[in-house]
Amino acid sequence: MLSNWLSQIWLISAMNLRNIPQRWGSASVAIFGVACVVGVFVAVLSMASGFSRTMANAGSPNTVILMRAGSTSEMSSGLSYEQAQTLATLNGITREGDKILSSPELFVVVDIPKLATQSSANVSLRGVEPTAFLVRDTIELVEGRQFERGKNELIVGRSAQKQFANLAVGSEVKFGQTIWTVVGAFTANGGLAESELWCDAKILQAAYRRGNSYQTIRAKISSPSALQDLKDAMAAEPSLNLDAQLETDYLAEQAGPMNKFIKGIGYPLAILMALGAVFGAINTMYTSVASRSREIATLRAIGFGAFPVACSTLVESLALAVIGGSLGAGVVYGIFNGYTVSTLNFASFSQVVFDFAVTPALMQQGIVMAVVIGFIGGVFPAVRAARLPVAEALREV
Repeated sequence: MLSNWLSQIWLISAMNLRNIPQRWGSASVAIFGVACVVGVFVAVLSMASGFSRTMANAGSPNTVILMRAGSTSEMSSGLSYEQAQTLATLNGITREGDKILSSPELFVVVDIPKLATQSSANVSLRGVEPTAFLVRDTIELVEGRQFERGKNELIVGRSAQKQFANLAVGSEVKFGQTIWTVVGAFTANGGLAESELWCDAKILQAAYRRGNSYQTIRAKISSPSALQDLKDAMAAEPSLNLDAQLETDYLAEQAGPMNKFIKGIGYPLAILMALGAVFGAINTMYTSVASRSREIATLRAIGFGAFPVACSTLVESLALAVIGGSLGAGVVYGIFNGYTVSTLNFASFSQVVFDFAVTPALMQQGIVMAVVIGFIGGVFPAVRAARLPVAEALREV
């Protein structure tokens, strides 16, 4: 019985699929509807995927970030020069020769126009010490030269350079009362640092009247398990009132609000559109059943069962949905994958430049959604096909 049913399902489904071009008008409506749903779903979630990838690429599992106790971001933290010096002497921080891999950094937000719209955007300006380039070992200068200490010079992330105005090498840009010269551009493995501008920490302290203070310290440790050793050493030093956290964990927390915001928009929007696509699929398959009523009745009359007929209708609906889903995912991949945009990071109130990331996992989710739409859209017409009165349909022949 089972083998007979499978054989019948195969034969009827193959016949239905070959005849789709004859019903192309109604079939294209279902395909287009599913393609739109999957396209919007994948496009929106690729923003979250790209943002998360940019944040993840910025972190190293062997790097810790230290901030004032109770601080949730760099903006709310503050450290003294003495704390930075004391921290550098603690056990647990990696050394490279005579250099301690500890990078005290100052973080401010400046206004720069966007290239596309000329609207003002908040961009991160980071003051660093020479050790920053040892701690952040993904930084690579790709144009111009390094800034000189003691001068109002900037190096800019390649992503920031593509999104914001006046950041070409050789350009001058004014923040507050200070004029800065852009002398170089760098990459950072596609990470968050590429959205930033970097300069000498001492010059930035003077320009923004920050005295001799910093906001965070990034330091290298031998392995993630060494974090506890560093925390124990900090607890034994009364002058240090700092929290230590793996950089990867910190950046994952920073990415959380934006990811939730994007997904909070993407999933409800996709569900609403999917409802419309389901009704479109149902209408398409009802039309298909109606146009093939005599064909279905003839098959039933010569011995084909109701179940194979119903399954063949469901297979046709699933096929149209998969075609639409693949089309939608493919178009979004071709248009959006790698497309660069910038958005506000809610944690730092500064712009993060990132690329849309249309990943294989997202495309698979889109296809799964298409299959669900096709299944729901084909169930009721399949039942209708199975229950079609044979004698009544044959009278129409």
